[in-house]
Amino acid sequence: MINRELLDPQSIVVIGGSNNVHKPGGAIVRNILQGGYQGTLRIVNPKEDEVQGIKVFHDANELPPTELAVLVIPAKFCPDTVELLARDKQTRAFIIISAGFGEETKAGAKMEQRILDTCEQYGAALIGPNCIGLLNRQHHSVFTQPIPKLNPKGVDFVSGSGATAVFILESAVIKGLQFNSVWSIGNGKQIGIEDALQYMDEHYNPETDSPVKLLYIENISNPDKLLFHASNLIRKGCRIAAIKAGSSESGSRAASSHTGAIASSDSAVEALFRKAGIVRCHSREELTTVGCIFTLPPLTGKRFAIVTHAGGPGVMLTDALSKGGLEVPRLEGPIAEELKAQLFPGSSVANPIDILATGTAEQLGLVIDYCEHKMDDVDAIAVIYGTPGLTQLYEAYDVLHKKIMECKKPIFPILPSLHTAGPEVAEFLAKGHVNFSDEVTLATALSQIMRTPLPAPPEVQLYGIDIPRLNKIIFDVKENGYVSPQTVRDILSCAGIPLVPETVSTSKDELIAFAQKVGYPVVAKVVGPVHKSDVGGVTLNIRTPEHLALEFDRMMKIKDATGVMVQKMLKGTELFIGAKYEERFGHVVLCGLGGIFVEVLKDVQSGLAPLSYGEAYSMIHSLRGYKIIKGTRGQKGLNEQKYAEIIVRLSTLLRFATEIKEIDINPLLADDKEVVAVDARILIEKNSN
Repeated sequence: MINRELLDPQSIVVIGGSNNVHKPGGAIVRNILQGGYQGTLRIVNPKEDEVQGIKVFHDANELPPTELAVLVIPAKFCPDTVELLARDKQTRAFIIISAGFGEETKAGAKMEQRILDTCEQYGAALIGPNCIGLLNRQHHSVFTQPIPKLNPKGVDFVSGSGATAVFILESAVIKGLQFNSVWSIGNGKQIGIEDALQYMDEHYNPETDSPVKLLYIENISNPDKLLFHASNLIRKGCRIAAIKAGSSESGSRAASSHTGAIASSDSAVEALFRKAGIVRCHSREELTTVGCIFTLPPLTGKRFAIVTHAGGPGVMLTDALSKGGLEVPRLEGPIAEELKAQLFPGSSVANPIDILATGTAEQLGLVIDYCEHKMDDVDAIAVIYGTPGLTQLYEAYDVLHKKIMECKKPIFPILPSLHTAGPEVAEFLAKGHVNFSDEVTLATALSQIMRTPLPAPPEVQLYGIDIPRLNKIIFDVKENGYVSPQTVRDILSCAGIPLVPETVSTSKDELIAFAQKVGYPVVAKVVGPVHKSDVGGVTLNIRTPEHLALEFDRMMKIKDATGVMVQKMLKGTELFIGAKYEERFGHVVLCGLGGIFVEVLKDVQSGLAPLSYGEAYSMIHSLRGYKIIKGTRGQKGLNEQKYAEIIVRLSTLLRFATEIKEIDINPLLADDKEVVAVDARILIEKNSN
């Protein structure tokens, strides 16, 4: 639970506060004092009479009632101290800095549980244990540095790791990113990242609260809760970016399906973030860069003007933006020529707009004015402006400050001279701006933001899924494992997924009669072995009854063969759809091009079931091989609408079939008219949850 006493306490006691500011107990007292805390600060230390100018209590029993307690004492003393304060001193919020609990030993876990039980009994909030503390505009109850500049519209930052939070703050402060609050969750025994988001969602006021949330997540204990509250916040106008660490378990383990080989816990995280609308980051620099972008006016288009006085960085930014799907349009025509005439000879306005190293602050302002008012094919402006140390940049940065305040189009300042022009950059940041010192990092972050879809609608549409029939089919499956081809067809038909005509039999005559009925050519596949191709169990382009008879005889001799499947042979481009059930997350649905694209290149996108049509289209469009689906070099595109429909229908079916642990539809054959499932495997496991 999160309460007023935690966020805005009228009194704080630091248990273990000291005069040594190089240790946590002393550093917390220093930070609270320097942060201008307006309430009453008390300190308990049996060995000191005065700590940093404050009279000390030698024993917690001597304290008057106090709302918030910060504990910086050995773990073994914490449970009794929490109980004393909650019971006798009406303390209703605790921040436990101390380590040595459940993260280390079973005995530590028992102490941690006792603390939680006490907090629950008395209705007290608990941050930690094993954390750096909580920092907001009311109190700086952290023992670390740096303390960032605080602003009501600054970033709310929630971290599952204290040390990583410090490193992220270091990265942010250099960029000028301001904060509203910093939450270090630690072990998260009572308040986890999901709980902090829930509080921010349920109490969100767009007039007074920060619209930007940054997260560093080590464990997602409640994916549904994270999805619900993150989506809600984004729909209310917030923007959220997150790092999820610890998702690198191998996705290429030995598995009996493409889905099992590709899907991993990281796929589930990717799918969850996509569904919620969270921008996923993979490094501290990327997270803080995205946070800085979020503080600027949102992009309304993809077209950038790059203003620079150094050619190389402008070219690198052009390359990086273009690679990320953004545009740097060529600027030409009368307006461009008019601008060029007002710059020094040798300047270029083609985009990047290069005003040369000799360009003046006045010319910088002129170029920005042209981009803002006279160039309709420009949506945003990136300004790269540094110095080799020959001149000072105060005048240029003052112009940049004024233009950022005036312009409606977002301006991205790239000021690379952090050492040579350190004082100028510091003065620029002090005016409330951010700085992107590396142009390629900026472009990467912008591209990631542009690729992140809006939150998916929360409603589940049934899309004609035959749920009663699906339940009966799964009920009739008696053994765990991969089900028969007929059961596969029955399950897929419940979702209305188009299937290639096929039959399975141990009768040669029956298979030949089926081939005659659907028409040659046909495909023959052995039934029984999981990896059919590896044992020579697939033959394509069978055109005569005699050839089919020979293949039947050969395949029935393959080890573990229980029959032969014959399918009508279709032509088209191979597509892939799969899904894997992840504990707590549900089904992660994968889509991509088939063949080498899924087997070697792993060109797949993931989504969390159930999926909307918007999510399905976003997954398809995010594939590296999307140009093949769209149509390229004069070839017709594939029926993207039907592909999306199959993705949606399968994801909805899985929402009602948690017994399906893996499903692999590979390939689907697609052309401009149809998308048809040719081969599929389904793994069912019951009573495993």
